Amino acid sequence: MHPLDGLTPEQYIFQLSRVRRLKDEFFATAPESPMPDDLQGDAFAGLRYYPPDLAYRVEADLVPFDAPEVVMLGTTQGDIRPQLRFGELRFTLIGQDARLLAFKDATDPTAEELFVPFRDTTSGGEAYGAGRYIEVEDPGSPDEPHKVVVDFNSAYNPWCAYNIAYSCVLPPAENTLALPIMAGELIFPHEH
Repeated sequence: MHPLDGLTPEQYIFQLSRVRRLKDEFFATAPESPMPDDLQGDAFAGLRYYPPDLAYRVEADLVPFDAPEVVMLGTTQGDIRPQLRFGELRFTLIGQDARLLAFKDATDPTAEELFVPFRDTTSGGEAYGAGRYIEVEDPGSPDEPHKVVVDFNSAYNPWCAYNIAYSCVLPPAENTLALPIMAGELIFPHEH
């Protein structure tokens, strides 16, 4: 699997910028936007991001657990959410070996999308303190180790970063990286 899925670096950056513009439009105008009413429309200046950096798009070994189990992850509102603890992502980033747990929706264990909540050394500073999320596409075998792409340029804040009415899953302690992930979405300046 090619880390850019057949795109040139310029095409990748263009595509990422387009996704970010569309997200801004949704946040500014959609009735389903998590933004409080007083921050929508003309008041919404857009989300802030680190510049795209291909060093933060890495190939990882996905090692599925022999017996994935449903675990309960805490949330910002104090409730719990069931998640299937599916496997471990192993990769090298900025010259350091790293690991993150990958989860699936407990009600859809055959889904090809992995949910990866994480914190890093930018959390609580340049990035949202409760952590950020990424999704990882996993079309591979559910039982055998295989390669997947982990793209931290796509890291995003949970909706509770914009509106306290939302309850968002907190990353488990194992998903705290001892390195800065200077990619993806930055903290929203009007954080509640």
